[in-house]
Amino acid sequence: MSDLWSEVEARLGHEFRDRALLEAALTHRSHANEAGRDQHYERLEFLGDAVLGLIAADWLFRNHPGEAEGELSRLKAAAVSAPALARHAEALGLGAWLRLGVGEERSGGRNKTSLLADSLEALFGALYLDGGLEAARRAIEGYLEADAALLADSRSIDAKTALQELVQGRGWPLPSYEVIAAIGPDHAKYFTVDVRLRGELAGRGEGRSKKEAQQQAAAAALERLRAESELPAEP
Repeated sequence: MSDLWSEVEARLGHEFRDRALLEAALTHRSHANEAGRDQHYERLEFLGDAVLGLIAADWLFRNHPGEAEGELSRLKAAAVSAPALARHAEALGLGAWLRLGVGEERSGGRNKTSLLADSLEALFGALYLDGGLEAARRAIEGYLEADAALLADSRSIDAKTALQELVQGRGWPLPSYEVIAAIGPDHAKYFTVDVRLRGELAGRGEGRSKKEAQQQAAAAALERLRAESELPAEP
C-alpha cells in the first residue's frame, strides 16, 4: 500500500506524518465494516467540511473584494457543493484510491457524486489534522483556484438553485418556500417569505415580488448552513 499512499501524497502535495489519517480518509464505512475495523472517513468528513467552509470563505473574501455578503454566500455554496467537490475528486483520480466494501464497489461507488465529495472533504480533514490549517489551506486553495472559472460561470446560478444543489448534495428533501406576509396594495406589494429545510425554518427574505423574497430567503439559508460548519482560528 505504500506506493498507493505515496501517489496520493504526491497528488495532494503533502507527505503525511501519520498515514493512518490518510488511510482513514480513503476508507468507506462499508469496507471498515467488512474488515471489522472502526476507522473510516465519516468523522474526518465532518471536520473537513468545516475546514473547507472556513478556507473557502476566507479565499472568496480576499479574492472578491467588491462582492456583497449575499453574492459571497452564493459563490461559497457553489464552491463547496457536492457536484463541485466530486469534479475535483475525479480530476485527482480519488475514486481509484477508495477502499470500498463489496456491495458499494458493485453499485459503482467509485463514481458516486456524494461519495466522491464526502471523501474529498475527509481528505481535507486529514490534511488539517496532520499538517495544520496551512496544509489544508494549500490543498483547498488549489482546488478553489482550479475551479475559479466554474465559480465565475456560477454567477448565472441564483440562490434558490444553489440552495437546492447544496441540500441535494446532503441527501435532504428539497427546500419549501412559504409567503408569510404580503403588505401593500396589489400594484405595490412587499412580500416576506420563509424557506424551510427538513421542516425547520432556515431563512427569511423580503422583496417587492415573491421571487425576490424567495431569493433573499435562499441566500440567508445558504449563509446559515455554511456558518454552522465554520471552525475557530487554529489554536
